[in-house]
Amino acid sequence: MKKEELLEQIKGAMKARDKVRLSILRQVNQGVKQIEVDNRRDATEADVTAVVKKLQKVIAEELDGLRKAGTESHADRIAELTEQAEILDQLLPEQLAGDKLERVADDVIEKLGASSKRDMGKVMGELTKITNGNLDKRAAAAYVGKKLS
Repeated sequence: MKKEELLEQIKGAMKARDKVRLSILRQVNQGVKQIEVDNRRDATEADVTAVVKKLQKVIAEELDGLRKAGTESHADRIAELTEQAEILDQLLPEQLAGDKLERVADDVIEKLGASSKRDMGKVMGELTKITNGNLDKRAAAAYVGKKLS
């Protein structure tokens, strides 16, 4: 997602008066602005994706902690965090999975000349680099492991 698209979504959430969506989009925008200030450059799509993934991780950790606490008093916060996590999922580019993932993995295996399980780390690293981390890592590891056995 580009920064311009993010700003358009913020405007849409404001018009729709969707407080939860607006809140999480503003958090993403703040992270993007911080990157621009820190690095003194315009944010790229990769920067926006990195901010979204970082927020996903923070929300997942907080959700995990609240669920472990298990008290009824946290039900509202858990619902809000769950909704925010769903919104963040929608902001990420589509993850590579299924046949497309297998084709890319086969190309990487062929390109690297991988032939044994020892090469699995190289293959997974290259797959992650090619897809910018937008892949189903479990499925990729299972498929690559099966191909290299």
